[in-house]
Amino acid sequence: MSTDVARILEAAARGEFPAMDGGTTVVPPPDGRDAGVLAFTAHSVVFADVDPEWVRAELAATGSDPLAASMNPGFLVRLMARTGRRMNTIDLLTVADALPGPPPVTLREIDDPEHPRVARALKYRDEVRVWAADGGVLVLGRGVAGRMEAAIEVDEAVRHLGLGRALATAARHLTPDSVVWAQQSPGNARSVRTFQAAGYRPVASEALLTAP
Repeated sequence: MSTDVARILEAAARGEFPAMDGGTTVVPPPDGRDAGVLAFTAHSVVFADVDPEWVRAELAATGSDPLAASMNPGFLVRLMARTGRRMNTIDLLTVADALPGPPPVTLREIDDPEHPRVARALKYRDEVRVWAADGGVLVLGRGVAGRMEAAIEVDEAVRHLGLGRALATAARHLTPDSVVWAQQSPGNARSVRTFQAAGYRPVASEALLTAP
């Protein structure tokens, strides 16, 4: 089990990023579940069981801007084929510091492993905990390299009332770590705005590869 990705993420959470040199670092995956690509400003990290020379050759073969090549669809398709994995989407990766005190919204913890939201979260995270609010759900669990990740859902009927921001903020109060992470699809502008309004900082883009 490699700790390289964990160290890179911990540094990024502190505002310490890889050198902006246009390069790509290749490190082993943190475990057998997760592999993928992190694209920081002018530097990418590929965490997968692949030869670094193969990665650099494939990045060059994309013919795209070297600063964006690691998120090029052609490269990601070849990386999936090489590793026998699949991916859902490219996410915006954000992070926020933990906050003291109780969360700003009333929550009821769901202690039922058969609950659909719990069962879904367990496919991608460990130590999953799920809370329900009136009209929404908050999920916390350990994802890539053991980082504590938050995800929220808000019912359509109660959107635009601030519940999403309250749930995202609640995750900052409930995380057992010094920070909490969250991913948003860049095209989901509503989700991006919600998490940034709750104090989450953009860190990188992420393409997560999962085992089939």
